[in-house]
Amino acid sequence: MNKKLITISSLAIMALVFASPAYAAAGDVTNVETFIKSIILILVKIAGLVAAGFFVWGGFGYITSSGNPEMLDRSKKTILYSAIGLAVVLGAFVLTNIVSDLATGAFGATP
Repeated sequence: MNKKLITISSLAIMALVFASPAYAAAGDVTNVETFIKSIILILVKIAGLVAAGFFVWGGFGYITSSGNPEMLDRSKKTILYSAIGLAVVLGAFVLTNIVSDLATGAFGATP
């Protein structure tokens, strides 16, 4: 058991010592940044549409509750949770733009 461990360890160390270094290909960081920003923008638009749909759903339920306290409460919660979700998505969008701008400035890439 001990010989097996020593053999495997020495083979792993030799593989690390004699391995040729792998360098990353020189690429344009702005292409990756643009791709990620476009995906985030699409997700924000989809989240906005979903939030608008839930606003309509909650508003419709609020109007048609006919004084039923359970339905009225459920509709208010739908509107509230939709607003909270939309605020979180917009906050995340703003935060990613701030981080992207800071990273662009820090690494010296030109937008």
